[in-house]
Amino acid sequence: MMPSPPRPSSLDGRVVVVTGGAGILGRHFCAGFAAAGARVAVIDIDAAAAAEVAASVGGSARGFACDVSAPASVDACIASVLSGFGRIDALHNNAATKSRDLRAFFAPFEDYSPDTWREVMSVNVDGMFLVAKAVGRHMVERGGGGAVLQTASIYGLVAPDPRIYDGSEYLGGPINTPAVYAASKAAVVGLSRWLATHWAPHGIRVNTLVPGGVLSGQNGRFSKLYSTRVPLGRMAEAGEMVPAATFLLSDDASYVTGQELVVDGGWTCW
Repeated sequence: MMPSPPRPSSLDGRVVVVTGGAGILGRHFCAGFAAAGARVAVIDIDAAAAAEVAASVGGSARGFACDVSAPASVDACIASVLSGFGRIDALHNNAATKSRDLRAFFAPFEDYSPDTWREVMSVNVDGMFLVAKAVGRHMVERGGGGAVLQTASIYGLVAPDPRIYDGSEYLGGPINTPAVYAASKAAVVGLSRWLATHWAPHGIRVNTLVPGGVLSGQNGRFSKLYSTRVPLGRMAEAGEMVPAATFLLSDDASYVTGQELVVDGGWTCW
């Protein structure tokens, strides 16, 4: 007798908040969580984009505008989510930025602007802190229970390989992985581990999703050079991050907390 195929993880009836919900990965997370049965609050700094994603997801999904780097904006947004949905069962803290000036984001380290550094950190780290604090307070006050997932990157675990950037481009300009990105994503890992132990007595699980390189506007040379460093021989598709995220927010991961689930095709093995 052939074994039954594994069932997908379920988020049936859960209220799941996704920050950066209109982003490259965020759109896929929102659609995947909804497909798993969740009621999704799509949070993004772009109100129109958040509404568009919520409409495309369908069901009870709703879009909310929020600047995750601004405490008042975060508190107001989470209050609106609670008013609209009544509760929050899970948070995917996913928002990140490459700053308002893409060329400044990719500037050489020795010439890097402190203003750009602070702008990126204000979203990638401060935003994680502010949203986690607001949602975690709700989870604790309602009696505990819940799941938090935060998006990091392989460059929060290992340094980039400069050889893959020779002749590589992103959206028509030279690309690299700047120090601010690596530092901010390493901070996400540390914050997640701390929160996992802090909220464990309340039954709140906290984990980190660590994506590898995802196809999202890089030129063919970058994709080729990156893929030569990956044991599976290719970059990821955005949708390939969704099953791992759904698992970590579901009851299938009921005994998983304080961990990093690396979805990178084997990049960090070498």
